[in-house]
Amino acid sequence: MDTGALSWIIPAIKIYRRNDISTVEGLIRHNEELIRDMAQRIERLSGDELFEFILQDTKELKSVLTGPRNMRMMVVGGFVSTWINKKMEKWLGEKGAADILSKSVPNNITSEMGLALMDVAYVAKQYPKVVEYFAHAHNETFFEDLEKYGMRCPGEIDITKPRWSEKPTALIPIILSNINNPSAGSGSEKFEQGRLEAQHKERELISRLEQLPGGRRKAKKMISVLRNFIGFREYPKYSFIKRFQAYKNALLREADVLVQKGIIREKEDIYYLYFEELREVVRTNRIDYSIITKRKEEYRDYEKLTPPRLMTSDGEVISGEYISGHIPKGALAGVAVSSGVVEGRAKVVSRLEDAIIEDGDILVTVFTDPSWTSLFVSVRGLVTEVGGRMTHGAVITREYGIPGVVGVKNATKLIKDGQRIRVNGTEGYVEIL
Repeated sequence: MDTGALSWIIPAIKIYRRNDISTVEGLIRHNEELIRDMAQRIERLSGDELFEFILQDTKELKSVLTGPRNMRMMVVGGFVSTWINKKMEKWLGEKGAADILSKSVPNNITSEMGLALMDVAYVAKQYPKVVEYFAHAHNETFFEDLEKYGMRCPGEIDITKPRWSEKPTALIPIILSNINNPSAGSGSEKFEQGRLEAQHKERELISRLEQLPGGRRKAKKMISVLRNFIGFREYPKYSFIKRFQAYKNALLREADVLVQKGIIREKEDIYYLYFEELREVVRTNRIDYSIITKRKEEYRDYEKLTPPRLMTSDGEVISGEYISGHIPKGALAGVAVSSGVVEGRAKVVSRLEDAIIEDGDILVTVFTDPSWTSLFVSVRGLVTEVGGRMTHGAVITREYGIPGVVGVKNATKLIKDGQRIRVNGTEGYVEIL
């Protein structure tokens, strides 16, 4: 084993043995301090100094994200989740036990975001004039304070995508879905319900393990570690998206200057330049505008393409078929990511801002990222064409306790909006009823 791997595996073992949730909370505070410091420094920079700062800060960002302090948390959470699922199935015949045990864990920034929006809806539904306002809200005046989650949006790794702080009305469908859901309460109520369900499952499993030598003690420790550490899985991406927002704000200030000088026509033109190309434009105040025109045309063509489900880092596209002997005839095979079976109306959605969810709907879409998970508090189940057990959508389905199947080929084409479907998140398939 190389020394790089040992640098975080050995600390991970120590973290597991200590099983102290304050370690997670301390690491999050440390990361937040780094981000605040960076955001303050970047505000004072412009021109070539700004570009050099971003280059250096991205190196620091990588060292933080993949460094031992973050990685040991990720390793511990993933290890205990796998251990629990394997042992509970082997010892008790219980499949996907960790899914229920992962409900309402602390320090999961993505699920907290969904619960926060749920609280907005819970308060807003008591004021009819506020609900009425949502029908004609404008980005310029809607939600002036989106500091905590305003840097998020669909496709957020792409720095050019409009953030919620830039286009806050994109949140309206999520809020209205929660308002119109008669069974939706507050975020704290939903969190407490999930916590109690996880607690009940833990007691049930421990009770059934009484007859196994050493099994009860070992499982109890593993469950405790799972609940203390699995929530951290969502934090690293949140932290680097916060840094990306600071980069974007700074670069758009440079774009404003370029527009004022007449060098580019609109500030979004910089999205079609590579980093070093933009740096050179800022330095020289010159550009061949035909480059931007050509790339805009190319981008419109690229948007029409369908990406492969799996591509290696070398660019190799891998295809294959599921072993479907265990699923009913005619069912759509996928990857089981959150246990349980649920029936409901399929809501096929291609864009988050179009997603008006009704009570009992099952969300069917191509893929989800953290921004989509705010919608999960309103749906009964999830089906996606892309994903795996540790993608963000899968993690949050388990946190919220909704059955989920991902990796369902052509799900949005084979399942029609409004059809009644059954999602088996334990075995990994979807039936059209």
